[in-house]
Amino acid sequence: MSTPLDLKISPQRLAASLAALGKVGALEGGGVNRLALTEADRLGREWTVARMRELGMTVTTDGIGNVMAVYAGTEDLPPVMTGSHIDTVRTGGLYDGNYGVLAGLEVVATLRDAGVRTRRPIAVAFFTNEEGARFQPDMMGSLVYVGGMPLAQALATRATDGPTVGEELQRIGYQGPAAVGCPVVDSFVELHIEQGPVLHQQGLQIGVVEGVQGISWTEFTINGISNHAGTTPMALRHDAGVVAVRIAAFVHDLALRYGGRQLATVGSIQLSPNLINVIAHRAVFTVDLRNTDEATLARAEAEVLEFATQCAAAQGVSCSHRRLARFEPVVFDPLVISLIEQETQALGLSALRLPSGAGHDAQMLARVCPTGMIFVPSVNGLSHNVNEFTEPQDLAQGAQVLLQVLMRLAQRGI
Repeated sequence: MSTPLDLKISPQRLAASLAALGKVGALEGGGVNRLALTEADRLGREWTVARMRELGMTVTTDGIGNVMAVYAGTEDLPPVMTGSHIDTVRTGGLYDGNYGVLAGLEVVATLRDAGVRTRRPIAVAFFTNEEGARFQPDMMGSLVYVGGMPLAQALATRATDGPTVGEELQRIGYQGPAAVGCPVVDSFVELHIEQGPVLHQQGLQIGVVEGVQGISWTEFTINGISNHAGTTPMALRHDAGVVAVRIAAFVHDLALRYGGRQLATVGSIQLSPNLINVIAHRAVFTVDLRNTDEATLARAEAEVLEFATQCAAAQGVSCSHRRLARFEPVVFDPLVISLIEQETQALGLSALRLPSGAGHDAQMLARVCPTGMIFVPSVNGLSHNVNEFTEPQDLAQGAQVLLQVLMRLAQRGI
C-alpha cells in the first residue's frame, strides 16, 4: 500500500480542469457567471458529473440538487468527504468553490492512476446554492444536507428573479432521487482559496482554518413619504433615504468601535422612486455583520436594531426588518486541524492558523461530522471578482495537502 508521500497530484491536470470548467458561463474579458440553478449552472453540473463518471465514481443527486460522487474503498465504511460548490456570483472567478471540487477529483484521479484504494471510500461533493446570490440563504444545499433547513422550505424559496428552487431544479433536471443527508460521512475536509489577503501578504503557503466566523444578514425596509425635493422644507420631510444612509454609517462606525474581528457591511441599498429631485419614500438595504465570537455578534445585532428604530422615529418614518441568514461561529475539529497542520509540515510548507472570514459548506458539515478546511493564498485578497487569482503552484500545493489529509483520514482505524 502506498503511503501519502508516495503519491503526487498532477498540477497540470488540475490547472486544465479549472480552465475547462471556467469556460462554462465565462464572461467576456474574464471571470464566470454561473448563478445557482441557471442554465450555466446546469452546464457546469453536467461537465463536473461527466468528470466524476470518467473517474469511475458512483454519482448520486439528492432532493436539493447536491451531487455526491464516491470512489469506493476496500471496506464498507462511511466515506471521507471533500468538495465545495460550483455555483458563482454574477461576476465570479475561476477558483471560488470550483477549486475545492476539482482538487477533490484530482485526488481521486491520483489514487486511481496509482491503483490505490483506501479503507474508507472517498466522496467528492458539490452543494447547491452555496453563494446565496440568487436564492437565500447561502450554503443552502449543505444546510439542507445536515438537517438545518427542511427540504420543503428550501424548495419553496424564491429567487431574486422569480422562480422557486424546486421549479429551477426540475427545469435543469437536478432534483435527484437520493435521500437528503446521504451518504452519512465519516469526516469532511474542504479546500478553498482564502478569499482574503492574509496568506498572500505574509508570504505563507497554507492556511490551517480553525473555524468560521458567525454571519448575520438582515434586510431593513424604511417607509416614508415622497415629495418634491425643491419645495419641501427640511424640517417637514419624512425621508427614507436619509435614514438608510445614517444606519449605513452607524453600521460602519460600529465595526470600527468594536475592533478585533468585528466586520460590518451595507452591501445593497435600493431607493424608491430613485429620482434625483424626489425625496425617497422607501429604502430597502442589507446589513451584513460577522464575528468569531457569538456574544459580540449578538450585541452588534442588537445595537444596529436599536439605532435603526430610533433613527426612523426621529425622521417620522417606519422601519421593519427581516432576517435573511444567521449562522453562529463554528469551531472545526481539533483532530482534522492537527492532521492538516502535520501534513503541511511534512511537505515543508509554511502555514498559519486562521479563521475563515467567508461562509463555507464546511461550517454546515461541522454539525454532523469532524470537519476542517485548508486555505491557499488569494493574490491581493481578491475574490467574488473576475480578477480572482491564485498562483498555480499554490493551487497544486493545496491539492497535495488535501490528498495526504484525506488518505490519513481514510486509512485510520475505526
